[in-house]
Amino acid sequence: MGVHPGEGCLIAQPQAAPLAQSLQQLQQKIGIHFRDPGLLLEAVTHSSFANESPHLSPRDNERLEYLGDAVLQLISAEYLYKHHPGATEGELTQTRSAMVNTNTLAQLAEQLDLGSYLYLGKGIAKGGGRSLKSLLANGFEAVLGAIFLDAGYDAAYHYYLNRYRSVPSPVRDENFKGRLQQLAQERFGETPFYDSEGARVGTHREYTSVVFAGANPLGTGHGASKQEAEQDAARAALESLVGGADKTAAKPAKSARPRARRSPRTSGRTKAPTAPEAPSETAPEVAEVISLPEREPEPLVVPREPRSRQFGEPIE
Repeated sequence: MGVHPGEGCLIAQPQAAPLAQSLQQLQQKIGIHFRDPGLLLEAVTHSSFANESPHLSPRDNERLEYLGDAVLQLISAEYLYKHHPGATEGELTQTRSAMVNTNTLAQLAEQLDLGSYLYLGKGIAKGGGRSLKSLLANGFEAVLGAIFLDAGYDAAYHYYLNRYRSVPSPVRDENFKGRLQQLAQERFGETPFYDSEGARVGTHREYTSVVFAGANPLGTGHGASKQEAEQDAARAALESLVGGADKTAAKPAKSARPRARRSPRTSGRTKAPTAPEAPSETAPEVAEVISLPEREPEPLVVPREPRSRQFGEPIE
């Protein structure tokens, strides 16, 4: 059944005190009045600040980031499924990756000037953490998770898509996960999945991710965020899989070079012209990412009274 609007207070730390003035400004930028102000405070609290000042903000935003990531995947998947009925699974996956990658989320966070509102530990703040893409992307996901808990799925859906449509040209980074998705489905008939864990390294947090196709591990990656670790794991898997494919596909061309070096001993020069001049094959080209249609921004309507919406129902 999921979490219904208004139930966020049962999950988040109760916070009766009003928001600080800076977070009131952020609330105005977001355009949603939070019934539970503690959710927004939690969404902008980095673990470094929670450790240093637990009396001010005892809970960090990692749980809300986890929730916001799941909500974001659902929002983007639902939108693309409804508005691109002719797209293949691979095309949908690649477009969704472009909508939710770290660079895109960081750009959306920069629109809000979210970095100025993050509660960071002294060391990270002095080290430029407010402009770090991974922290901005994680903070945006945490805010989205807070919106989902406080105002419901419809509010989160329209909030994210209105923000995304305002980006002049969505940022598309090297989409290793999308490429691996297509290759794994073609080669193994499996959709890759990622097992990611975070651990503290000094004052920072580092994530390790292992990508699997079925029961077989394909690659391991590391990063400052879960998204970066998963992309790194996908990159390592592609290097392994595509490297093996290249060796097999380009075997005739590679064998021609050793013959040329051995020719003074074996007199096998007559075989050289028969070697096929096939170019080295690489992984299948990824289909071009489909473009989102230009649409007028949908008005953000937040119900004043708690209500629920079953997934799949038309968006009003």
